[in-house]
Amino acid sequence: LMPNSNITSTEFQASAGRFLDEAGKRPVVITRHKRPYRVLIDIEEYERLKAYDTRRAYRVDELPDDLADEILNAEGPEPTPHLDHLLK
Repeated sequence: LMPNSNITSTEFQASAGRFLDEAGKRPVVITRHKRPYRVLIDIEEYERLKAYDTRRAYRVDELPDDLADEILNAEGPEPTPHLDHLLK
């Protein structure tokens, strides 16, 4: 496994084509102010990672019955009367 390439945003702007090509071989981490800012990855890797994301947002009128039942029957947290003064 090849290590990530770390470049500054200025380096990316100066040589975008080179780093776009490099992202086909390994992730390219773009930094801004010495902190990770963006990551360039190959589209196939992006699609592979995206397939793992099974989250879905629902509108209330679209919510499947089984999920609505789970929400309606969910138990809330234990009461914390000793913290009630924080709500005033």
